[in-house]
Amino acid sequence: MKKIFGFLAGEVVLGTLIALLSVATAIASFQGAMADSEQNKYEIQGMQSLNDGNAEYLSANQTWIQDDGNYDNWYINQETNPDVSAYYEGNFTEELAAAIERNGPDEYPMDEEYATALYTDANALWEDSDTSFGLASEFDDKGDQLQLVMLIMALGLALAAWGSLLGAESNMRIMFSLFGLIAFLVGLYVYFFMVPVIVV
Repeated sequence: MKKIFGFLAGEVVLGTLIALLSVATAIASFQGAMADSEQNKYEIQGMQSLNDGNAEYLSANQTWIQDDGNYDNWYINQETNPDVSAYYEGNFTEELAAAIERNGPDEYPMDEEYATALYTDANALWEDSDTSFGLASEFDDKGDQLQLVMLIMALGLALAAWGSLLGAESNMRIMFSLFGLIAFLVGLYVYFFMVPVIVV
C-alpha cells in the first residue's frame, strides 16, 4: 500500500487535500444557502401570483354576472323601453360589446372569445405562478444536491484531518488520506454532473 499510495502520507499532499476539501465544503455550503434563498423567493412570488390570479378570477366572475344581467335587461327592453335599454347598454364592458358585435344582438354573447378576454389577466397570473413554483422546485433540487456535495466534502475533510494526526509511517494515515481524496473526487463528480444548472 505504501508503494502505491505512500505519497498521500506527505505533509504537503495532506495539507493541500485538507485545504481543497475545506474550500469545496465552504463553496457548496454558500451555494446551497443561495439556492435555498432563491427557492424561498420564487415560492413567495408563486404564492403572490396565485393569490392575485384568484382575485382576478373572482373579479372576472363578478364582471360576467354583471354583463349577463346588463345584456338581459338591454335585450328585454329594446322594443318596449328604449331609454332603459340604452341605460343598460351604457354599462356594457368592452368585452360584452365586442361579443354582441361578433355574435349579433339576438345570440347569447358569452362565447369562448368573451371568456378568454375576460379571464386573460387571471390566466396570465396563474401562468406566472406556475413558472415561479417550477423555479422554486428546481432550486430546491439544486439545494439538495449541494447539501450532498457538502456532506461528502465534509466527510472527506474529517478523514483527511484525522489522517494528519497520525504518524507519517502509519498505514492508517495513508488510508485516511486515500478515503479523503476519494471523497473529494466523488464530491467534485456530484458537483459538476448532478447539481442542476438553472437558467432564469
